[in-house]
Amino acid sequence: MSGTQLSITQVGRVIVPVSDQERALAFYTGVLGFEKRMDVPMGDADRWIEVAPKGQQTSIAIARPPQGEPVGVETGVSLSTSDADGDHAALKAAGVDVDDVMRWGDPVPPMFSFRDPDGNTLRIVETPTQ
Repeated sequence: MSGTQLSITQVGRVIVPVSDQERALAFYTGVLGFEKRMDVPMGDADRWIEVAPKGQQTSIAIARPPQGEPVGVETGVSLSTSDADGDHAALKAAGVDVDDVMRWGDPVPPMFSFRDPDGNTLRIVETPTQ
């Protein structure tokens, strides 16, 4: 790839595979409080749906996976928060499948994993204070 100039400018979105887009949309907007950015037909019977935290550029596309591909995966998605303990308590109270808050001490911030209705694992990491 020597000499090739790419035009990548940002991480625009990540794709999370879901079996039921309506259920996923309700979870990501209703439970996580994300806003729906896009919901358009795609192909014969699919939809392209993107959600994101209010005011942020990077979005999550909740899409049905290609036939034969799984849902319920480790997404690698890490969401930032100012209050890991508060978010953990709120998600637990909402019935979300959450793991305990992990603490390794400074400089590693507190974090925990949770699963969406399809079992896709995401992580919430507290933003270190400066």
